[in-house]
Amino acid sequence: MNYFALIPAAGVGARMAVGYPKQYLPLLGRPMLRHTVEAFLRCPQVAHTYVVVSAEDAYVDEVLPAGLAGVTVLRCGGATRMESIRNGLRLLAEGAAADDRVLVHDAARPGLTPALVDKLIAEAGRDPAGGLLALPVVDTVKSTRRGSVATTPRDGLWLAQTPQMFPYALLMRALEEAPDPDAITDDASAVELLGFSPRLVEGHPRNLKVTLPTDARIAEMYLSMDTEQ
Repeated sequence: MNYFALIPAAGVGARMAVGYPKQYLPLLGRPMLRHTVEAFLRCPQVAHTYVVVSAEDAYVDEVLPAGLAGVTVLRCGGATRMESIRNGLRLLAEGAAADDRVLVHDAARPGLTPALVDKLIAEAGRDPAGGLLALPVVDTVKSTRRGSVATTPRDGLWLAQTPQMFPYALLMRALEEAPDPDAITDDASAVELLGFSPRLVEGHPRNLKVTLPTDARIAEMYLSMDTEQ
């Protein structure tokens, strides 16, 4: 069984308002995408890393130059995250067996570490339903869905992270058969629609998704801790 990383990186990250795709935002002097990719390059269990970008991406060649060992850039990004993942999976078809595992990871989660990848593989690497990193909810949860404020029990609630890891054939089927791909917010939800229950593996707060400028500062804090060790 092989483990492949697939990083969709075709988005524009409009909420960051930096004038270019947020995956290229410098963090500690290096583009966010480079931090993300290198987490997988430091994982011996990951056979190869694929990065999906848009056909017109003008930045990736400098960040991930041709010939970088262990990485292949796929210029097949779509209009949505799910479309980019599906396009990337189709290009993997010749080199990935049905039972090989694909670890889909957000380009904007630069705080991923090899230890977290190893933990996910160790705890869910052979689960036929796959698995994902997630954090149990610890704060009190409030809801306004019914027009007034109400407290929702947090027992059993988790915040999904990435990587989300599934057998190649299962993930391909889940995304191809999803009734409304644009309504799917993560890969696990597509797999769940097929009746599978992916395993939840506890992640770490450092694996946050950089969406707003304040998130970038938090990510840099965690990354700076790595450089100090």
